[in-house]
Amino acid sequence: MNDLVNEKTLVELSTLAALPFEPEKSKATLDALNEVLALVAQMQTVDISDVAPLAHPLEQYQSLRADSVTENIDSNALSHNAPLYEAGLYFVPKVIE
Repeated sequence: MNDLVNEKTLVELSTLAALPFEPEKSKATLDALNEVLALVAQMQTVDISDVAPLAHPLEQYQSLRADSVTENIDSNALSHNAPLYEAGLYFVPKVIE
């Protein structure tokens, strides 16, 4: 198998990813990374020109419902806790000069 990632690259990747480098596991990590990258390279050779893009991996359709009000909110009851409330508006202090 053609190694796409070597030990030097693995050390650099672990530094960039802020992951601890464990030398005793480097061989297994290198083998796993190279196996995944080889699989990706193999997948990139597949001709997908006749494949339509999907919005969802399963052929499911979203059931739509009517957009309707499900509850009424009493704005007067909510405004009792507001320090400054007038004519349906909440007044807040200016925070940006």
